[in-house]
Amino acid sequence: MNDGDVLREVPADARSTTLIGDYLDWLEQERDLRFDGYDDLYAWSVDDLDAFWQSIWDFFEVRSSSPHSAALTDARMPGAVWFPGAALNYAEHAVGAWRDPAGVALIERSQTRAPRETTRGELAELVARARAGLRRLGVEKGDRVVGYLPNITETAVAYLATLSLGAIWAGCAPEFGHRAIIDRFSQIEPKVLLAVPGYVYGEKEMDRSDEVAAIRAALPTVEHVVAVPYGPGAITDAITWDDLLDEPGPLEFEQVPFDHPMVVLFTSGTTGKPKAIVHCHGGLLVEQLKSQGLLWDLREGDRLLWFSTTAWMLWNTVISALLHGAAAVLIDGNPLFPDLTQQWRWAEETGATLVGLSPGYVMACRKEGIEPARDFDLRAVRQIGVAGAPLATEGFVWIVEQLGQGVLLNVGSGGTDVCTGIVSASPLQPVYAGEMSGNVLGCDVAAYDVMGNEVVGELGELVIRQPMPSMPVGFWGDDDGSRYRASYFDMYPGVWRMGDWVRFSERGSLVITGRSDATLNRGGVRIGTADFYSVVEEFPEISDSLVVHLEDPDGGPGTLILFIVTKDGSFDDDLRARLVAALRSNLSPRHVPDEIRAVHGIPRSRTGKKLELPVKRILLGADPDEVASRDSLLDPTTLDEFVDRRP
Repeated sequence: MNDGDVLREVPADARSTTLIGDYLDWLEQERDLRFDGYDDLYAWSVDDLDAFWQSIWDFFEVRSSSPHSAALTDARMPGAVWFPGAALNYAEHAVGAWRDPAGVALIERSQTRAPRETTRGELAELVARARAGLRRLGVEKGDRVVGYLPNITETAVAYLATLSLGAIWAGCAPEFGHRAIIDRFSQIEPKVLLAVPGYVYGEKEMDRSDEVAAIRAALPTVEHVVAVPYGPGAITDAITWDDLLDEPGPLEFEQVPFDHPMVVLFTSGTTGKPKAIVHCHGGLLVEQLKSQGLLWDLREGDRLLWFSTTAWMLWNTVISALLHGAAAVLIDGNPLFPDLTQQWRWAEETGATLVGLSPGYVMACRKEGIEPARDFDLRAVRQIGVAGAPLATEGFVWIVEQLGQGVLLNVGSGGTDVCTGIVSASPLQPVYAGEMSGNVLGCDVAAYDVMGNEVVGELGELVIRQPMPSMPVGFWGDDDGSRYRASYFDMYPGVWRMGDWVRFSERGSLVITGRSDATLNRGGVRIGTADFYSVVEEFPEISDSLVVHLEDPDGGPGTLILFIVTKDGSFDDDLRARLVAALRSNLSPRHVPDEIRAVHGIPRSRTGKKLELPVKRILLGADPDEVASRDSLLDPTTLDEFVDRRP
């Protein structure tokens, strides 16, 4: 099988058996618009953004307590104005009483406690009680509520209750150390902190009581701490989860403007403190109705399983299954415990209809000779999603061979910045070996060269040329918008730069080869270099450092390398062990490097910026004189040492 070969044709009955087919029929009946297939539907969706997004609003029957004047009244980037006049609430669409209360809403699988299921009626009652509890704690519209919580039922309940009040949620996984959490949560000055004292990861008991105490001490705006009972350890002087839910209350939803802040997602912290990205109620609502409905084909009764921690935008995406009457499968623990087949076992146990996987997991299963469809009952699975990093062609072929032509392989890419995918497959597109099928509806994506010209057939910067509703309303604390503009619009004014390298084919399929910025990708989870430096460079023996990640072309975890400069030029096993322990405890196990190497100097520009990407390219074989101008370096000789450090 060669790159670009068709692995799966569009099934003959795709239009009559999928939600996107129903949408095409609806467009013909209600709008007198006729489209033969995905390509002409996509062209319309970006040629007439106002009509397209209005159709999404109407087709999915978005609830609003006041009318809007248009879907899009100002298409500038940044600054687009979506659905002005509308008043709504995301949580109303996820837990409103208009859904069948007997249907399953949440399915929990955890290595800390027994399996758990929650119906829609039970979820509505829990959200109403949590909402009442948060109100008793003084939480009002616009306040911030943060969770140091794993991917469990209580987290979903607290999240939806917070949103129902018009308050703003931010979450992070308890595997993160206190330094990483404080860097994030301190930016938004939360009023309430929910936390667990610990958790179980595989067979390891992880007591996080000390981390919770350190976080609490560093957040002076926190007025109340809610202790969620989970795992080992204890949180003292806190309100219990049972206390929070002690009294019933009405299931009500504060009506807020379309662009009212809903959730803060944090970037990985590549160039300083993680950016606090503010997403809004309306933007995430209409985007996830569109993407999960028309591309993932989620419908009432379906079950979405995709392993994620609460620190990743994918967690918000999994919870959004509730918008479609589907169940969200919540997974907490080691996804590879007790063995590599665990995620397939979860899919069988939960009756998942859409299963999301990381490229590294796919390639590991292939390498080990696992046959999931033979060993597990996966008859309910209609779609396999893959995202988080590039997937090798062999991974595409393996999934189709294992699951068969009846299952759609949907390989896509998006990001925290837009909290959705921007390129992927759909039921109406062919699947190509080693390539993503194309752009998602309503997302005007292209590849640009350095001059801002569109390129096809060669690598370029992945850009979005027109606004999307789920683009951030801004960064927290960035009152004049300067940091927001610099993050996405510095290279191409008025055009969003995503930060990925991409190559489009003439037919519109594409390959993303990696990040064009310095964000690291560790096992499908993006992590930032600034977090490393904040820990490493506090060691008195270390004067400078630099970290790079070398991707595995076969889709494996790759190699994470930390370079350090010591003050006296020495480096021993004791320092190595202390560095590993500090990174593990202050940040997370994913931050532990595969290799730590001592060097004499770190390449820096004259403005002091570390040259992470040039070093990475040198390690991959590039000529130092081709990756950076020596005249721009504080010390031009520092590049040469990395030539000798190539793997």
